[in-house]
Amino acid sequence: METGVDRPLALALSGGGDSIALLRLAADWARAHGRRLLALTVDHGLSPDSAAWTVFAETAARAAGADWCGLRWTGPRPATGLPAAARMARHRLIADAARKAGARVMLFAHTADDIAEAEVMRAEGSTLGRLRDWAPSPVWPEGRGLMLLRPMLGAGRGEVRDWLAGQGADWIDDPANEDARFARGRARRFLTLLPSGEGGARPAQAGWEDEGVRRQGDPALNPLTLSRKNDAAAAVRSSPLPLGEGSLITDRNTDAQTLAAALVCAGGGDRLPRGDRLEAVRSRLARGDDFTATLCGARVEARGDQVLLSREAGEFIRRQRPPLPLTPGAETVWDGRWAITVAEPGWSVVPAAGVMAALSAADRAALKALPPAARGARPVLFRNDRTAPVLAGSVATAVSLVEERLALALDRMTHERDLGGATHGASPRNPLFSDDEITDDRALRRTQGPRRE
Repeated sequence: METGVDRPLALALSGGGDSIALLRLAADWARAHGRRLLALTVDHGLSPDSAAWTVFAETAARAAGADWCGLRWTGPRPATGLPAAARMARHRLIADAARKAGARVMLFAHTADDIAEAEVMRAEGSTLGRLRDWAPSPVWPEGRGLMLLRPMLGAGRGEVRDWLAGQGADWIDDPANEDARFARGRARRFLTLLPSGEGGARPAQAGWEDEGVRRQGDPALNPLTLSRKNDAAAAVRSSPLPLGEGSLITDRNTDAQTLAAALVCAGGGDRLPRGDRLEAVRSRLARGDDFTATLCGARVEARGDQVLLSREAGEFIRRQRPPLPLTPGAETVWDGRWAITVAEPGWSVVPAAGVMAALSAADRAALKALPPAARGARPVLFRNDRTAPVLAGSVATAVSLVEERLALALDRMTHERDLGGATHGASPRNPLFSDDEITDDRALRRTQGPRRE
């Protein structure tokens, strides 16, 4: 993480023991490194005590020297799957508030026990993802440009509680976490019944360094930290290359995880492809077939050795949507792929498909620089009086979200300073490659075409 910058560091604070421990650690780190800390608390309204818990969290945050903001989940509640809905609502609220405050990193207080519980829940049929110490926000588009840092995955919940007790700290225990009606409660109960050594928290992970906060009674151990020991430990894999304007090019040997991420990003959605459909596409790629297919709202165009991934413009024709009005001065995400900001009222955005003939000669020339299949998915603006449409970048700030989103998904951004998009028309460095990679000869060979490593 960066030091000495005005940008706040966001922290999810429920008031439970894990988040109170992280609050104390983060507050100490922020003071020592010239950073502001913003604690965010979500009141789900699911407990009669939730208002009191919110007050407790605010008091704890301000006592630690952090700024604080309370958020509330409103709206209809599902009849089934309430914990999952609450979890996603919490992520959306926290991500939206963190981004609007200018944060790029959000701290979450998951521990080794959460990893173990999630494994039990997946065995029961849950679709929970696997927790990682450094990962993109799981919600889109609210979480755009945001990373989650989970610095306590190497510590067990009991260890954290012991550390807090040694400091005389108070925290909240939510009885819902023990409720066997829900998967989390059943997993927690199952793990507590296992013999010692067969369940519960895992040992502290390698790759984390101690920053002076150690477990009570054992100075040789290092469960809690806010920094990664190896900041360059990103996964190295064949990365699709951005062609600009949200299109990507890759090769036929791209692994399943990378291809799935690229499809979701190019299509602007938030759901991974079904495994059977993804494998069907990969099988055709492996056979060397030339073909065109649509998956996750993205167009897959395989010709020769290269594979073009772009938004399927035909989706706009098949599933027509009304124009999206733009609020002056407010960033609006269109189609999950573009962030657009206008300065004047009266503008709306539509896809270029169906209106390209009405564009100016200059705008049509700009579209011709794109692959033909990608042109219809480019955002176009028009005034409410239906004057001639114009490409979004010519009268507004337009940022393609595809490239940075994919870079985050592929672990290509390992530092806080890497985060933050570039506006349309700029020439940003390729976010799919680190500074080190684009300054040596090996990187030059790599950027000439994606390959497996």
